[in-house]
Amino acid sequence: MGDAVHSLKFLRELVWQDLLLVLAIFIVSRFLVIFLRWIIGRVAEQAHADTRLAILRWAPVARLIIEIATIVMIIPILVEPNFQDTVALLATMSLLLAFAFKDYGSCLIAGLVTIIETPYQPGDWIEVDGAYGEVKSIGMRAVHIVTADDTEVIIPHSRLWSSSIHNASSGQRSLLCVTLFHLDPNHNAALVRQHLAEIAQSSTYIKPDTKVTVIAMEKPWGTLYRLKAYVKESRDQFLMITDLTVRGKEVLRNMGIRFAQVPFAETK
Repeated sequence: MGDAVHSLKFLRELVWQDLLLVLAIFIVSRFLVIFLRWIIGRVAEQAHADTRLAILRWAPVARLIIEIATIVMIIPILVEPNFQDTVALLATMSLLLAFAFKDYGSCLIAGLVTIIETPYQPGDWIEVDGAYGEVKSIGMRAVHIVTADDTEVIIPHSRLWSSSIHNASSGQRSLLCVTLFHLDPNHNAALVRQHLAEIAQSSTYIKPDTKVTVIAMEKPWGTLYRLKAYVKESRDQFLMITDLTVRGKEVLRNMGIRFAQVPFAETK
């Protein structure tokens, strides 16, 4: 207990008035944060649509300023203003910040490794923890990707240590597209493979002089076909899959082939 008190000797001997003053400053700062958030929200809602988001960005900035001012006001109440105590306080704060920002430091180190090893780069299509999209930018802390639904996903570089990163393009303009067809098992499989390959080869999105592959896999519910072809531009991958799906269904129906139907499980 004596060691603990000795390690905190930079603190003042507080009286009830000091504690009440600290509590009052804290409560006022909380009310001020709530009030400014309300004011900024009201102004943003009444402003022009083009400036609404720009005004709302000031809410976290205002909160940060208030919190810093609160800390600056409270510290002189708690700490003796001399050199030794200031150094002790700074050392304590440094340890606390080092512990609090250890994950941030991990992200920075992983970002450095990412820049050196380049497991992905802007323009690549990657998947991390189920999020699949195009890499838009690589910061020191995180990589920003945009999904096919135009949703930006910010992924910390620290995921590099614990998650698998799937890179579909690896610095290339093209990538492999896989289109699935689920068919009833009673059909001429060789003829189906031939027609599916012809459909892919005639697509306007296919990369010239690349191979088309059709893989058939028998399942309990029918036959699964995986039509694999390379798209010219990675951004057109979903357009190519849609093109192959639509034209493939039309050809298969004209051949009189039924699609597999899996009965839905009854849910309570």
